[in-house]
Amino acid sequence: MTEASGEQEKPIRVKMKVGTVEFEIEGTVDQANEAVGKFLQTVTEKLKETPIITGQEVAPSRETCKVIIQRLWEEGWFSTARGLGEVHSEMARRGFHYDRTAVAHALIDLVKDGVLNREGRPRRYQYVQKRPPSRS
Repeated sequence: MTEASGEQEKPIRVKMKVGTVEFEIEGTVDQANEAVGKFLQTVTEKLKETPIITGQEVAPSRETCKVIIQRLWEEGWFSTARGLGEVHSEMARRGFHYDRTAVAHALIDLVKDGVLNREGRPRRYQYVQKRPPSRS
């Protein structure tokens, strides 16, 4: 109860994700603030103690959407005709989350570059390798 108004504070719910850890807290604003603060302090201290990856430095990925799609082509993934949705889903499955319009533009660029062919009709285009990747 708040003393000034005589009303009870409404509980709030906070959901957070830090790395692979997710948690949810429900309580008053003060309780949630305290719990979140303690949790983040614990996580920060633990991360300082334990290196996540040992023996190698990991730089942030700067690969463009087009480069990732070219890698799919190099792997022979486009030996079968694929739609925009399939390409977008495969990229997401591999951890690359680009907007569908970015994927569509990259596919068109690869068609213009002579790497892929586009078959079908608008909104249902299928993309297939124009030529197989050269094996070195």
